Amino acid sequence: METESGSVTCRLRGRLKRGPRLGDIIAVGDWVKISLLSDGSGMIEEIEERTHMFSRLAPTPRGEYQQILIANPDQVVLVFACADPEPRLRMLDRFLIVAEQAGIPAVITFNKVDLIGMRQAKKWFGHYEKLNYPVLYTSVENNRGLKELKKRLTSQVSVLAGPSGVGKSSLLNAIQPGLGLAVRNVSESTGKGKHTTVVRELFRLEGGGYVADTPGLKALALWDIEPEEVDAYFPEIRDLVADCQFSNCTHIHEPGCAVMAAVEDGGIHFERYESYVRIRFGSEDVEF
Repeated sequence: METESGSVTCRLRGRLKRGPRLGDIIAVGDWVKISLLSDGSGMIEEIEERTHMFSRLAPTPRGEYQQILIANPDQVVLVFACADPEPRLRMLDRFLIVAEQAGIPAVITFNKVDLIGMRQAKKWFGHYEKLNYPVLYTSVENNRGLKELKKRLTSQVSVLAGPSGVGKSSLLNAIQPGLGLAVRNVSESTGKGKHTTVVRELFRLEGGGYVADTPGLKALALWDIEPEEVDAYFPEIRDLVADCQFSNCTHIHEPGCAVMAAVEDGGIHFERYESYVRIRFGSEDVEF
């Protein structure tokens, strides 16, 4: 735990572990009250109520469980490569749903833009800008977008999320030498063993703020989101729901559907609509 007097190694008070639970008791980003012990360590006495949390559904042998990737973040920075690896935008759409449901601002970063060029990047990914998500195009090779990324991270508590191989460590090293290496070392250590923690450390930024990574994330199942609620987390769809002929419209086959009409007219990008359909009917597990 980090305190005004420095870091303190803490344990969780036994009474906080009692009773059944459907999710993590404590997570990175939590604000807690501790008591100091004679040996210099601490005991966590109380966990303050979270304002919001970035989490996923983690199936366990005993049933569904909410795994909290980070508590109380100011923003989530979703990092995908323009190429190498090929971007899987349905995966990005799932991340955006989690952020929307949690009420956490999302920043989208398309990295390695030097591999395809800005013109092609805008063509492939520009529709996310139209949804009012901040979109950054970055390249460590060309030093593109790094100042803006650093500015967005400064004085914020941020969590970086995205597939492996997209260049998160390189981006972090570029904005603060050694930072990406430190994050990667933690990421590698969390990949060892049967039971691992997905995020286990916040890293301090020199200009103020903290950043956390999501190492080892292999799937993003949605927690506490019913199929009929999915349209509420697609901004371009939820704005049209009231214009549909039927109040319980699924936006798949009903006559008088304003959403389907917008897809046909180009007002809703077809790949985003396809993501909605697959997530709405649970026809795709996104893994990476």
